[in-house]
Amino acid sequence: MNKLRKMLPPLTSLLPFEATARLGSITKAGAELGLTQAAISKQIRSLEENLGTRLFERRNRAIHLNEDGRDLERIVSAAFESIGTFSQSLRQTHTEGEIVLHAQLCEGLYWLMPRLSKFYQQHPNIEVRVSVSTKPITETQERFDLALQTTGRDSGNAKLAFSVSDEVFPICSPKYLGDDSGPHSIGQLTQHRLLHHKIDPQDWIDWDGWLEQLKLDIRVGHNGMVYDSYPMMMQSVLEGHGIALAWRRTTEQLLHSGAVVRPFKEQLQLPDSLSVYHPDGWLMRKNATVLLDWLKAEFSS
Repeated sequence: MNKLRKMLPPLTSLLPFEATARLGSITKAGAELGLTQAAISKQIRSLEENLGTRLFERRNRAIHLNEDGRDLERIVSAAFESIGTFSQSLRQTHTEGEIVLHAQLCEGLYWLMPRLSKFYQQHPNIEVRVSVSTKPITETQERFDLALQTTGRDSGNAKLAFSVSDEVFPICSPKYLGDDSGPHSIGQLTQHRLLHHKIDPQDWIDWDGWLEQLKLDIRVGHNGMVYDSYPMMMQSVLEGHGIALAWRRTTEQLLHSGAVVRPFKEQLQLPDSLSVYHPDGWLMRKNATVLLDWLKAEFSS
């Protein structure tokens, strides 16, 4: 016999027990569950016999949990709440409704949001809820249909849908350069105020990693200004505080508008920089497939 079956009490008795414990009445529990008082009492006796202990005390024609009953009630209620919450999540996920797109913060903010209106114009009947985070998708508690994050970050058992390339290069505001519009040599890098995005773990490229991969004999450490928030670093760039590393896909609109410029010509090609995932073992909903196809097209354009 399965070990779990031997350990568990009669499962049919747990709902009557929980209802009686919560309502403090066999009569009310029976009314809630559509059972007779006799049926409720029988299930509670069966549970008590299985556990070898009384769970209720009867005083003044009322029923009250004893210490063992209170302990069991806490465990059973928490288990039912978890099962109910997860079940509702599954129902919402596998019915056509809003599509949840989990996005890495910088890609969600700088790449996705400026484009999402185009998706709504093409598909006005599809609702997309964007959930952003600085953490990898393995650390999110929310269920999602699709997820966008840097390739190489922990993706657990999520399935790769596709990956796209990107380029990494320095950017700054024109007001940082002032009248010195260039051209500039990368050899002058250490003469500038550099902006760093530092995270733990450092699972995307930093200045020294960028310089090393380009085989440039320059190292800068963390000299300059260090930020633990990418949007804060980008705002610092826009305010003219210094030079930061940027990814083309998240800064192309800022470059096109002239809000930022590239002070150096060097760039690092990353063939599989960003990836889109979907949960393993799920039947992808029709609207999620539509969104996936749109993301592929947008990244290719």
